Amino acid sequence: MSNRKNQMEKLLATIPWGVLIIACLTLGLAPFNPPHIWEKLQMLVKGQLVRPIDWFDFFMHGTPWFLLALKAIFALRPSL
Repeated sequence: MSNRKNQMEKLLATIPWGVLIIACLTLGLAPFNPPHIWEKLQMLVKGQLVRPIDWFDFFMHGTPWFLLALKAIFALRPSL
């Protein structure tokens, strides 16, 4: 398990913060009014995220946010 964690941390370290932030602000929020990821999150909570295209959209628009959150978690955790 620790080996996978180290691999993920190394992978995330290769992605610059700026690239992830730009990805979140473009792909993660597009289309911008309202943000598509917000619509998909609302559909998920309501149980309406059932079509394959909706799941694809959810993962496509959510991936930058997920990677940014993981990178932040690894960066902010205390070193052991």
